[in-house]
Amino acid sequence: MAALKMHADEVETDAALVRRLLADQFPQWAKLPIEAVESAGTDNAIYRLGPDMAVRLPRRPSSIGQVEKEQRWLPILAPQLPLAIPVPIATGSPGGGYPWNWSIGPWLEGDDATVDRIRRIPAAATIWRGLSRLCSGLTPPAARGPAVTTSSAECRWPCEMRACAPPSPNGRAR
Repeated sequence: MAALKMHADEVETDAALVRRLLADQFPQWAKLPIEAVESAGTDNAIYRLGPDMAVRLPRRPSSIGQVEKEQRWLPILAPQLPLAIPVPIATGSPGGGYPWNWSIGPWLEGDDATVDRIRRIPAAATIWRGLSRLCSGLTPPAARGPAVTTSSAECRWPCEMRACAPPSPNGRAR
């Protein structure tokens, strides 16, 4: 069964496609169970692969740059954060009827952080404020590009990592 489409320009994905991609590029994982994951996310179709991995396939052209960005930055962020983040295990390439790069990462147990699941909004705000402060203390590699500060978070990261617009004349991200 194909995943539910969220966008007019979205490519079709399903467990059979994931199986073909794995068989061609990562045969060691091709026989593991594959299960489509319902998600509130709109950029990637997600499939659980066996008990401890996830396959993420960009849904449409505007999402394809995330694979490279995640491959580059998540391994740098992971050791600096006090929570688990999905550091990529492998990157797949186009094939089997699928046009773009895709990724395999660890399966992290949990639920999407949707409003209906966040029962204590003030507690969630406190957590996000703490993460923002933590983020401001992280040290990105200096050679990665110009840093910007956004008004919504006290976090300084190279634009290429955050997919932000160039700074405006007043120094804030647009």
